[in-house]
Formats: sequence, structure tokens, C-alpha cells
Amino acid sequence: MSWFPSILIANRGEIAVRVIRACRTLGIEAIAVYSDADERALHVREADRALPIGPAPATQSYLNIEALIAAAKHAGAAAIHPGYGFLSENAAFAQACADAGIVFIGPPVAAIELMGSKSASKALAVEVGVPTVPGYNGDDQSVDRLRSAAEEVGFPLLIKASAGGGGKGMRAVTSSADFVAALEAAQREARSAFGDDRVLLERLIQQPRHVEIQVLGDQHGNVVHLGERECSIQRRHQKIVEESPSPVLDPATRAEMGAAAVRLAQAVGYTNAGTVEFVLDPHGKFYFLEMNTRLQVEHPVTEEVTGIDLVQAQIAVAAGQPLPWSQDEITQHGHAIEVRLYAEDPVQMLPAVGTLARYAPPVGPGVRLDTGVTVGDSVGLHYDPMLAKLIVSAPDRAAAVARLQYALDTFEIAGVTTNLPLLRAIIAHPAFAAGATTTDFLQTNAIMEQVKTAPFVPAAALCARALLDLTRPLDEPLPADPFLVAWRPGRMPRWLRYRAADELHTLKAAPQEAGRWTLTCGDESSEWVVLRRVENRLWARVGEQIHHAALVAGGVVWDDVLYAIEPVAADSVDTLNLGGGASGDADLQSPMPGTVIKLLVEPGQTVSEGQPLLIIEAMKMEHTIAAPYAGTVVKLPYAVGAQVAGGAALVELERA
Repeated sequence: MSWFPSILIANRGEIAVRVIRACRTLGIEAIAVYSDADERALHVREADRALPIGPAPATQSYLNIEALIAAAKHAGAAAIHPGYGFLSENAAFAQACADAGIVFIGPPVAAIELMGSKSASKALAVEVGVPTVPGYNGDDQSVDRLRSAAEEVGFPLLIKASAGGGGKGMRAVTSSADFVAALEAAQREARSAFGDDRVLLERLIQQPRHVEIQVLGDQHGNVVHLGERECSIQRRHQKIVEESPSPVLDPATRAEMGAAAVRLAQAVGYTNAGTVEFVLDPHGKFYFLEMNTRLQVEHPVTEEVTGIDLVQAQIAVAAGQPLPWSQDEITQHGHAIEVRLYAEDPVQMLPAVGTLARYAPPVGPGVRLDTGVTVGDSVGLHYDPMLAKLIVSAPDRAAAVARLQYALDTFEIAGVTTNLPLLRAIIAHPAFAAGATTTDFLQTNAIMEQVKTAPFVPAAALCARALLDLTRPLDEPLPADPFLVAWRPGRMPRWLRYRAADELHTLKAAPQEAGRWTLTCGDESSEWVVLRRVENRLWARVGEQIHHAALVAGGVVWDDVLYAIEPVAADSVDTLNLGGGASGDADLQSPMPGTVIKLLVEPGQTVSEGQPLLIIEAMKMEHTIAAPYAGTVVKLPYAVGAQVAGGAALVELERA
């Protein structure tokens, strides 16, 4: 076969590692690029060669077309693989590659341009007979015309950035009174993320499923589809769980959707890998949403059920080779599920930073991990917080769900807060096992309520926190706080105090022999056997039951529920001041570095609990700061446009 002698990967993280490993399999030299922040990153360490392309900000490195083309020319790369995100769907980048005589491993420039516009792609879908959601995608973007169109479409509806993706520039609106404010927010976010504030309106399908079709086309006119992926479980319009096949799609609908996707791809002259996304209503009717002209994050589930390596197929197509299969030769076998592991607070869903002190992914048959990090790597705020994708496959869906539950339970991570508790709660829920995976899954099943700090803290969770404090690894330096000094058998019992759910709790911990402890909390006493303690995780046996606990930011995760349990190092319970400090003050702080983009109140104004106070933009997403209690605005330290640090006090609010 005729492959490229070398390929430059214009990306970072897990997708860069994924492409590098595909190159290695094909005997192709893999050339990485890196920003100043990624000089020692995993994708750099895995590559054959690596070139610097600029400072940490993506706009000066991974989004810098001139720097990437210059790096490719310097390295003598025959082709560039863009991965996903960054410049993967940028027509100007694809054209720059062509102008430089470098093959762009992706679709033609014309296809990227047309399908990159939600309005143009929707018009083409209508032209070739692909069903679309009723809505408005006209050129008149005045507020009056959009408001009028919204009334015609009817509520509830979606405002979507025409050039958008990843949930940015998208707002759901349930009433006419809320339309203008939602429109302004969507336009601001779209302008910031894409440099284009045009929007379209679509009727909001109630309880839909998000189902997409993987297509692949070569340069000889052949286009096939590789079945569907269901990506309905999302947060903030971004996917977190994907699977193939869909739990509800019947063979006839699958064939109809696949044919529609192929028809659309052929109409636009598509080559290489792409995805046609649909919304599926409760009655089994599907409607075109958009086409992603790149490799998708969730492509591994398609690989697992079809046996086709999509990255290798991309490279082959770009090298001019014809597709080796006809449509009837492509079949699905078994079931695959993928979850996205993010470095983020599982409750607030805000990016987290830190260094991976422990990173021990699960291993075993049917378990795959596509990752961009290893133990010791640092996680910052410069880029998307996704660390890895965990993929499982099995003969059927029930077996895949069970395998994924086990894999998530045994995934060990320390040093960075992750969304593991959220993923565990989703996969363990009976509705997921039943395949009831609509886009409102998190809300309908109150998943976030399970992950959030519970109002009642069981004694066992307090005991687990005590053992986590008392059984630090012997080779770890002792903390400066004597309250947390490691405790050893043969000593007198120790009394520990914690604050949880606005109450004080005193525990008695009596060490026995061989890792056994007698723990007393209130009137309850129990015998615990510590089976293992690794970094921030603990395995213990209580009676016949085996339990897991982990220290995380904000408390302890006990049996997949996060409890806010914090040590209190006071001389006596009586000296503790539960009233010190205004409860809720943390809610008035910036959750991360960002920019103030709108002030919604003024100094001296009286506000009610939950009332929006201001909006900041961080990571190209908007975050509203609301009043944690009723009161009077004393001061707004920052004006619109001000840059704020994470934890900065954004509002001085006097409690009513």
C-alpha cells in the first residue's frame, strides 16, 4: 500500500496520541507539535519528532495556521492530520495545506465550508430529501425578525449559533418573554467562540435522542455509512456517554438514517470521515441537525462494533486509496459504550487543575482507554479538560454496561478532581440499564442530585473519612497539621472531629492489629478492615461488604456519593464557631479565571436569593453568578471587560 512517509498531527491530548499510534501501526513517521505548556506532554513523548509552535494560548499555537504550516514544511511532512477540535473543521486551514502542497487528511474545502454553516447544510438537506427540524435560518438577523420568527416556530425552541458546535452559542427558550435575553447571550457566546454571531432557530423536540451516523467517502465516488452512535446523555449540550448500536433503533430506521446520511455526503462531494447528526423523537422520526466534517471524539465505539480502524481509513482515503468495503460488507457486532473522563468538578462542572499523582486505568478484556495523560502529568486550564475516553465492548448491551460499571469502579485517579462520580452515577442508574437515554437523562433521573453533596451524612462516610486521614501511606511525608498525622496500632484511641451538613461530629478511632479498626460515631460502633490505601483512595471491608472511598476536592466520595466532610482541628467542640463567615460567600467568587461580560445589578440594589448578579465568560462559555441569599449589593469590584482570577470576589453582598 502507498502510505505517506510522514504525517504531522496538528493537535494535542488523547487524539494526538491516537493518531500517532495509528501512524506507528502503518509504519509512518509521526510528527507532533506542541505549545509551551505541552513541551513534556504525552503526545510529545509518543511521537517520532516534535516541533514547537508557540505560547500556551491556543490562538498562538494550535490555532495558528502559519505556525502549523511552517512546522510541517520544516519537518518535510507529506500530510497533516487535524484530529478533532482546533482547526479540524477550518476551511482556511485545509486551503493553506493545499496551497503548501501538503495533504489535508479530511474532506475538501468546499465540503467544510458548506457543512460548517448550519443554515447552508440544512438547506442542502432539504434539497436532497433529508428530514429537518422546523425552524428559521434566514439572512435577516435583526432582533425584530428573529423575535417574529421565534413566534412563528413556536416555543419551546432552540437558538443555535450558525457556525457553532459543542453546545457553544446554544440556548433553549421556553417562552417569548425570555427570548431576547437568551438571544443576546447566544450571540455573545457565538461571537467569542467562532467570531460569528449569526444564529438559527429550531423547534425544540421534547425528550429526543441524539443519534449520529458515521460516514466514510473516498476520492473515487464511493460513500458508505458505518452504522449509528447514540450520544444522548449530555451536559451543557456536550456529550459524555456514547454507544453503538442505539438501544432503540430498529433495522429499518437504521437503514433509512444511514441512506439519508450517505445521500447528504454524496450531495456535498464528501471524502474522508464525517458524521451526520440527527435528533430522534419519541415516535421514531428523525431530523437532520448538522454534519461534523471531521473525526468525532466518540469514533472508538464505531471501531469496536465494526472492526474498522477509522484513523487508518482516514489516512488511506487521503492517500488516494479506494474504500475496501461495500455497504453490505459493513456489519455491527456486539455493543460498545464510551464515557469521557474530564478534569472537572463533577457538581459545578468547571475545569479542574492539578498534577496526576496516581493514574491507574482499568485493564481487562473488552476495556480500551484512549488517553492523553499519564501519572505525573500536569493538567492546566489552557485547553479542553478531557483527560481520556474509556471504552468497553461486549457481546450485548447488558454485558457492556456491567463491564463499564466495573471499569469505572476500579479506575484510580489522584491529584486532579474528575467527573468519575458523575459517570458512575449515570452508568449505575436503572434508567441507563433500561436504555432510556434521552437528552434530558441527567435532569429526568436527578443524576446531579445523586452526585451533589448529600444533606444527610451517614456514619459510614464519616468513618471512611477518618480512615483516609489516619492511614496515610508510610512513605508519604507527614502533613504539617498534627490533626492529620498518620496513626499506628498500639497507640491509645484517637478522637477526631468533622463538620458535615452544618453539624459537628466526633469519632473515636481505636487501632487494632493488622489494619483493623474499631470506629465509633455517635452511638454506632463498627469494625473496619483496611484492605488497601493508595494515594487518595481506600478499600475497606465492613462485615462482609467491600466499600470504596476517595478524598476529593470538597470532601469524600463514599459509595459513589460526594459528602462535604471537613476536619475541624479545634481544642474543644465548644470553641467552634459555626456562624463565622457568611454562608454562601464562595458562591460570589469567580469559579475560574475569566472575563466579566455583563453586570445585571447595581450597587445599592436589593436582590432576592437566586437572582442573577453578573455574567462572566471562561473557557468560551458563559457562567452566571447568582445571589446565594437575599440582600443588598454593596459593591461590584469589577467592570465589564475586566479580567478576574479564579476565586476573585465578584460581588460584595450584604445579607438581608
